[in-house]
Amino acid sequence: MTAALGGAVALLCSCGSPPDVAIPMDADSPVCATAAWPPRIDDLSRVSTAPQSPAVAAWGSPPIIARCGLPSPAPTTDDCVTVNGVDWVIRSLSDGSSATTYGRDPAIEVLVPVDYGAVPMLLPLFADVAKALPTTGRHCV
Repeated sequence: MTAALGGAVALLCSCGSPPDVAIPMDADSPVCATAAWPPRIDDLSRVSTAPQSPAVAAWGSPPIIARCGLPSPAPTTDDCVTVNGVDWVIRSLSDGSSATTYGRDPAIEVLVPVDYGAVPMLLPLFADVAKALPTTGRHCV
C-alpha cells in the first residue's frame, strides 16, 4: 500500500504478518470496545492486526481495515452517501478508497484497497456496527 493508507495501516514486509494498524484516539469508548465486526467480508476471513484491539478489524490480504474511535468528520464537500440508514463520507485514495461515518461520534473508518473495488459496495456489512455509534444530528445533504 502507498502512503495514502499509511496513517491507518502499514503492511509489514514478511508475508503472513498481521498488518500494523494505528489504534484510534477514542478506541476505548464503550461502543468501540464492544464493536461487533462482521466475521467475514464476502470470501475474506478476519485476520489479526498489530496491535490487536476490539476497536480494529481486518480481513484478507491486502487487508480491508475497519477502525472505530476516530473523530467525527466536519462538514465536507467530499462525496457523502447513505447506506442502510448510515451516512458515510467517501474518499478516493491512490491505492483504494475510504469511508468514514458521518454524523456519528466517535466515527468508524473503513479502508478498502483497490484490489476489492469501491468501498460503498462493502458498507452494508458495517451498518450494524455504525448504527450503534451515537449520532450528532448531521446528515448527508
